[in-house]
Amino acid sequence: MQGRWKRGPSFASGRVIVDLLSITVVIPTYGREQVLLDTINQFVDQRPAPTEILVIDQTRLHEEETERNLRSLQEKGAIKWIRLYKPSQPGALNVALMESTQPIILFVDDDIRIVPGFVNAHSRNYCDEAVWAVAGQVLQPDHDEVSGLPRPDDDGPFSDLDFPFNSSSKTFVRNGMSGNLSVRRERAIQIGGFDENFLSPVSYRFDADFCKRLCREGGRIVFEPAARIYHLRHGRGGTRSRGSHLTSASAMHGVGDYYFALRQGLSLRSTWYILKRPFRQVRTKFHLRHPWWIPIKFVGEIRALFIAVSLFRRGPVYINREERGKEQP
Repeated sequence: MQGRWKRGPSFASGRVIVDLLSITVVIPTYGREQVLLDTINQFVDQRPAPTEILVIDQTRLHEEETERNLRSLQEKGAIKWIRLYKPSQPGALNVALMESTQPIILFVDDDIRIVPGFVNAHSRNYCDEAVWAVAGQVLQPDHDEVSGLPRPDDDGPFSDLDFPFNSSSKTFVRNGMSGNLSVRRERAIQIGGFDENFLSPVSYRFDADFCKRLCREGGRIVFEPAARIYHLRHGRGGTRSRGSHLTSASAMHGVGDYYFALRQGLSLRSTWYILKRPFRQVRTKFHLRHPWWIPIKFVGEIRALFIAVSLFRRGPVYINREERGKEQP
């Protein structure tokens, strides 16, 4: 993609073809309580508000007050509340793709703070028909906004994996974070949605895989720093909250990365990426201070690779257009 690190005519202001009100906001959630309600209310109170807010709820049992508030929001028509039986981040987003009634879908995390004009910052980029998706800025509790961009790399399958989503510079990218990512619904469905072989609870790299496939089909992804969220990293809940990747022999922390690499095609680069990963995972300050965790971590990496190979042989699991064990409260 030539010149994707430059600001150009594609980013000039002009008539917004896609109306702000034609956007569905999707909030997948798991194990959240008050922070989920706070996140929802930010979108309910935004003016103008999006036409539709989908809450894809994978929580088995909420606190009584949370349950009551969600039901009230549903009854008022402020949200569409869909409950799933099995937690899966890519699975929840696929349900949202099929349930949404609007042409643009905006996926966000369930523990965020948004800025004024957040939804409009996404929507205005769709005046360019070549733009299929918009990745917004994500500020973590321990990260500040940074200026500038990394040196451009090639357009290969591993480009932009380390893109700084706390950057203040607008550009084209080939990656995105599902906690602040909008997409043209028809284009997302065209490529099969999200691959559910990226197993829960971590599902690492599933959003990167989705963005790579979107670009391979001819779409462009804009990184829009004005579409900013503050990720709160709430201590309770979340599909990725189980265990520490530093001290675990579990495969869940690495299987997504290996599977992602395999899905990019068997090449010298993907092979090298796979071979380097176990050593990258133990080349940390923590492991230098606690070397007895290194063999345990290696066990987890070996297990993850075997599972990833099995998933790769099975083939991707894309959108299932039939009923998926969901219910609307």
